[in-house]
Amino acid sequence: MQQTDTSASQVKRFLRYLRDFKLPFFAAIVGMIGYSAVDTFVFAQLQPMIDESLGNNDHEYLRLAAFAIVPLFIIRGLFNFLGTFTLTWIGSQVVMRMRQQLFSKYIHLPVSFHDTQAVGSLISKVTYDTEQVANASGKALLTLVREGALVIGLLAVMFYYSWQLSLIFLLIGPLVAVIVSVVSKRFRVVSKNIQQSMGNLTSAVEQAVKGHKVVIMFGGQKIEQKRFAQKNNHNRQQTMKLAVTQILSVSSIQVIASIALAVVLYIASTPGMLEKLTAGVFINVVFCMVMLLKPLKQLTTINNEFQKGMAACSSIFDILDRSDEADSGGLKLERAKGKIEFDNVTFTYPGKHTPALTKVSFKAEPGQSIALVGRSGSGKSTISSLLTRFYSPQQGQVKLDDKSLETIDLKSLRAQFAVVSQNVTLFNDSIANNIAYGAKETVSREQIEHAVKMAHVEEFLDNLPDGLDTVIGENGLMLSGGQRQRIAIARAILADAPILILDEATSALDTESERLIQDALETLQQKCTSIVVAHRLSTIENADVIMVVEQGRIIESGKHDELLEKGGHYAQLHALQFGDH
Repeated sequence: MQQTDTSASQVKRFLRYLRDFKLPFFAAIVGMIGYSAVDTFVFAQLQPMIDESLGNNDHEYLRLAAFAIVPLFIIRGLFNFLGTFTLTWIGSQVVMRMRQQLFSKYIHLPVSFHDTQAVGSLISKVTYDTEQVANASGKALLTLVREGALVIGLLAVMFYYSWQLSLIFLLIGPLVAVIVSVVSKRFRVVSKNIQQSMGNLTSAVEQAVKGHKVVIMFGGQKIEQKRFAQKNNHNRQQTMKLAVTQILSVSSIQVIASIALAVVLYIASTPGMLEKLTAGVFINVVFCMVMLLKPLKQLTTINNEFQKGMAACSSIFDILDRSDEADSGGLKLERAKGKIEFDNVTFTYPGKHTPALTKVSFKAEPGQSIALVGRSGSGKSTISSLLTRFYSPQQGQVKLDDKSLETIDLKSLRAQFAVVSQNVTLFNDSIANNIAYGAKETVSREQIEHAVKMAHVEEFLDNLPDGLDTVIGENGLMLSGGQRQRIAIARAILADAPILILDEATSALDTESERLIQDALETLQQKCTSIVVAHRLSTIENADVIMVVEQGRIIESGKHDELLEKGGHYAQLHALQFGDH
């Protein structure tokens, strides 16, 4: 019962997309019904043609039919164009809107959602699932209305000429309805499985293509082929299940229709009926019954398309119904002073049981440089993720300028930070546009060039065909890791934010480049508060406060010299890196 309610609510919600196209939809229905009406009118003329023209040697009617047939089929063609073109146009509009809504939702969902989703599966929803909706809103509705109108027209003609022979259809109607109902549920379930398997296929391709170098380096071709073959075969199996359901439903409906035809022929053979029937009436009824087989088959087949579309709608609506990133803050900051405070903060990642941070407390005054050191997975990067409110702590508070981050408008909050991480994200655009990405206002070419100079990007620009205007490919594939990182640093310089987060910002640079960039970053850090996550201790020796993070807790803090004198964790890390004794 619940599934039926859900299906009904999804159909209603899908039909809301068609509301804005009432006039074109009305034109489409006129076109489709007009198309079927012409066909019905032509079939209805069989009886007078046989009984009056051929039976009574009346040549006038046949001559009239000869003159009328071409104009009738021209009108039929115009109706067909009106219905088919308009519905295709509506379908493309609905799909465009759904894709736009999905894309908009993807970029407004919280980081925690994207952490748990395969990229390939999300892409599949925008490409494959929306195409299924297009088929449901276009092809399925076209056949549903056009063939449905033809079935009604043919039944009307049959009942008009011989209601006794046509009564059998009142008995087989419920049987057809039961088959369609059972098959619809099956179609919906299998279609949902196909959409999931398409998402898995896309993910497998994306993973293998992105990790191509790793695959060929470690000879993983057979592993990837085997993995893809399993997912590919699963997709084929689901498609075959759909095909079997479709074939059985079409065959069973046609068998029922043939039984009805056999009953009609038997009734027509009885002496009482033979006396009443004319040749024209008999041929007309039998011809209409035979003609019913095709639209009945198409209506059953199109149910497959419609159920696929509804299953796709269910998958799309599931994403659209998710809550956007929570933004409860109403306070807008122009430019923060840069005071940061963590007050007894405990945070556990969604789906995990062990806290990433436990009762972390520290303060950073405006202009101070805070360095975080420790092993991988100790919680250093989590601190920067909480600062930019990618996540919110379960206990305690994070404050900026003595105001809780929860009270600050998200866009306004993130405008206070410039982030450079070890995983640089660049877009398939020019270097200039990548550097200017996210700048608060329109920036001049001179400002971009100044950032380029400070980040030492200019050193490799001469080797590129169009300098700053060189398009660098997806995620900067044309550039080395160090070059990508310099562009990210130039972007941070141009952002001119009051707080700078450097998460392993120089990890992809060689020693010479690192020294040059370190100078640029130190110049930049003088104007803002900075949080520096680092493995290389040489890059943070001048920090105002160095904090050692271990298993989500701050176990030591102080200046470089103080911590060395203590001989604790920091001193041990220093000894490991520099070979101190």
